[in-house]
Amino acid sequence: MLVKNAEPFYYPGNQTGCLLIHGFTGAPTEMRPLGEYLAGKGYSVLGIRLAGHGTRIEDMNRVTWQDWSNSILDGWHLLRPITKRVFLIGLSMGGALTLYHASFLPAAGLVSMSAPYQIDDPRLRILPLYAKLIPYVAKGKPDWQDPGAVEKHFSYASYPTKALVQLARLLEVMRESLPQVTIPALLMHARQDLGVPLNNLEKIHQALGTPPNSKRKIIFEHSGHVLTRDMDKELVFEAVHNFIQDTLAVR
Repeated sequence: MLVKNAEPFYYPGNQTGCLLIHGFTGAPTEMRPLGEYLAGKGYSVLGIRLAGHGTRIEDMNRVTWQDWSNSILDGWHLLRPITKRVFLIGLSMGGALTLYHASFLPAAGLVSMSAPYQIDDPRLRILPLYAKLIPYVAKGKPDWQDPGAVEKHFSYASYPTKALVQLARLLEVMRESLPQVTIPALLMHARQDLGVPLNNLEKIHQALGTPPNSKRKIIFEHSGHVLTRDMDKELVFEAVHNFIQDTLAVR
């Protein structure tokens, strides 16, 4: 059963589609404000729900990274036939999934926010064994800069360890795919992101195969990890819209 307000969303619009992808343990809820903004600009917007998310935390320990990939492909095949072009837009793990899928889907451009390049944790080597013994681990200190945003945010309270193993595997294939990404790209990150440190932004930017004049980086000073709901959200939304418009202008 879906958690209230964690369902996918769709806003019909023009021939430019925006496929919105939420993050690890999150739900479409965290992408809805951006979706509403983009719909207001006239775009066709689909916010998908990744497998195992927005229901019960136990569900996440039963899915693989390929299931998350299939969730995106389902969304792509729903949105692409009713539009002329699609932009992939993802947050956190959704950003990593965006980068991976941009290596083989004919997207018009990509926006990656707060995406991890890799998990810098020495315990990663023993994580598959650890996951068999301990199903969940506590999350770290939250980094919200807007306390009011937390009330409208949904995510599971803990990290499912088997799902963390799948996240690590996803990031492996993402890193391998980055040189094959050649479409226009906008990469955004918060300086105060405690979940995914800022240095991940530069690693992704350097590895991305997109030509230098077609990839941009923006660092936000007043937000935490969830850029789409924190203090800089209006600037984030505007940056996404401007990127889409600039990309369409040179097509």
